[in-house]
Amino acid sequence: MSPSENWSEPPRAPELEDGEVHLWRAFLDSEQISLREFEAVLADDERERASRFVFPRDRDRFIRGRGILRAILGQYTQRPAAAVQFVYDPQGKPRLRLGESDPPIRFNLAHSQGLAVYAFSRGREIGTDVEALRSDVPGEGVAEQFFSSRELAEFRCLPPELRVEGFFLCWTRKEAYLKALGTGLTVPTGAFDVSLTPGMPETLQSADGSRWTLRSFRPGDGYAGAVVAEGRDWGLRLWDWTSASQ
Repeated sequence: MSPSENWSEPPRAPELEDGEVHLWRAFLDSEQISLREFEAVLADDERERASRFVFPRDRDRFIRGRGILRAILGQYTQRPAAAVQFVYDPQGKPRLRLGESDPPIRFNLAHSQGLAVYAFSRGREIGTDVEALRSDVPGEGVAEQFFSSRELAEFRCLPPELRVEGFFLCWTRKEAYLKALGTGLTVPTGAFDVSLTPGMPETLQSADGSRWTLRSFRPGDGYAGAVVAEGRDWGLRLWDWTSASQ
């Protein structure tokens, strides 16, 4: 996995090249991120969704998360964040409503405990996931339910001190693949395999495995992350979003 210190400041006018996948990370609890400013650029349906959160912290994270997504997409498309429009697949996956002159941007986002990751590509279907490493997750029971038989065997071979990381490596890799497909849970999680041993290369074995490339990354200390995108010919760029990135 890429080390967390490889995240760097983005250029003032980022451009998506055909052979690149861009990952941005943002810390949604930062007091430097203006909640009021981001709430002002949301669409009515996003504000309505924000109002349904029971806990203020979850509501604020949603507002900041969607506001940052709009800000980044606004940079790529050279339009105000409030002018960014979304359409949604039947499974609820958001897509950018593109104009005739817009680049064919694809994106996906994920967040865990206040850390958000945004993945962008040019014309490639893409999915990403991020999870905080939590030792309180019942790894064995969840693994038996959601991992493939091959993954479960690999998980059980891990020494106890690697099981938490191995569990979340598997989870994020599987989730990123499913999000790239955009089909929700219509593909059984046991119908494809990913590797999960910490320190070993990441692999994806599926019926359409030749279509995709899987890469893991480290969003920060105590986190696991993965991204899946179409093709074999893309490189990864890791950028930090801050209020100065707007």
